[in-house]
Amino acid sequence: MALLDVAIRTQGLAAGRAIFPMLRSLQIAVRLPEQVVVNSTFTKILRLKEFKMAASAKPAAIEKAKADHQWPFQKTIAYREYVQFAGPLELAFAGMSVEALAPLLIQINYLGKRGGFLQLHATPTVGDDLPSGFTEITAGVRDTFPLGVLQVLDDFGPQMTFEHADIYDKKRITLGKERVLHHVVLPYRMVRSSRGYTLYHRFDP
Repeated sequence: MALLDVAIRTQGLAAGRAIFPMLRSLQIAVRLPEQVVVNSTFTKILRLKEFKMAASAKPAAIEKAKADHQWPFQKTIAYREYVQFAGPLELAFAGMSVEALAPLLIQINYLGKRGGFLQLHATPTVGDDLPSGFTEITAGVRDTFPLGVLQVLDDFGPQMTFEHADIYDKKRITLGKERVLHHVVLPYRMVRSSRGYTLYHRFDP
């Protein structure tokens, strides 16, 4: 989705629509840093306020929320996990030309939620084979189950269309068809943990 977002913002809606089939079938592999720390915390956030009541009672409830400075967002507490990488995150792609992919990659500065900041270290290069240490994340677990940390990742299904990805379109997305889940095992072992953090070390499978 980050690549599609960049394509639409920088090249226009028509370009995003044209490039979507390639993005849908793009193969992605990742090589994470040697150490990863996951910090667990509760934090204050602003969440859109919702009222579950009769429609006739909502105007008065909204006026009260405005007086309390709780409209249209309300203050609340949420659980968050922040991941810090002790080194670079390396990504590898197959199924798309470097000429089409590189202009998109150099403009990505976050993955997942907008709090997931990242910055490009070097311009993309072309290679014939996938270097050792990479884990393919668009294929899921095959055959034997390797050791590591199990993660479930969202991906485009083969029936996903641009209209499904368009947030302004009302086409329904069904799990197992347009949206699929991959079970991926990352080569990490937990070495230390407490109430507020967990430290993982990478190992070579």
